[in-house]
Amino acid sequence: MPMQQSTMTPLGRPMPAFDLPDVVSGQTIASASLDAAKPVLVLFICAHCPFTRHIEPAIRTIARDYRDRVSLLAISANDPAQVPEDSPDGLKRLALALELNAPFLYDERGTIARAFGAECTPECFLYDAQRSLVYRGQIDGSRPGSGGKPSGAPVRAALDALLSGAAIDPNQRPGVGCNIKWRASAPAASAAR
Repeated sequence: MPMQQSTMTPLGRPMPAFDLPDVVSGQTIASASLDAAKPVLVLFICAHCPFTRHIEPAIRTIARDYRDRVSLLAISANDPAQVPEDSPDGLKRLALALELNAPFLYDERGTIARAFGAECTPECFLYDAQRSLVYRGQIDGSRPGSGGKPSGAPVRAALDALLSGAAIDPNQRPGVGCNIKWRASAPAASAAR
């Protein structure tokens, strides 16, 4: 199974603005509408990825345990022409299976995922209340077939530190998983027609 690592966006970078549709509610969610007093945890996940599927239990418990203290959302930028399971309907099924109770946004063109610096699923980005990046990379250190039980320990440690005012460990590991299946751009000649 081919693996992609996240590129580890520099810490301190501001959270990109976004305005994307939620596959569950059908409403558009804008970054400006998030609770300004809460940190923001953005999970890049998708329905087809075996790495995402492996850590579903960790995602489920993170969503449950931190939902009142953190603005949580998931984003998928995969092109459903390449992976039909990652269509908005497939993502909605995943959100329900994860008991996400948070927006699951569909980035059809991939522009928002690129602005975040996302490269693979699963990976995450944690921003403090000032919307400055304080953690990025892996959600969990276990991998499919490794025998390890997913716990979300790296993200939980970063969340706990942030919420208690403690320093977040700067030794962060890249996310590892499936590469994002970017939508093919229209050729320049056909765009001019």
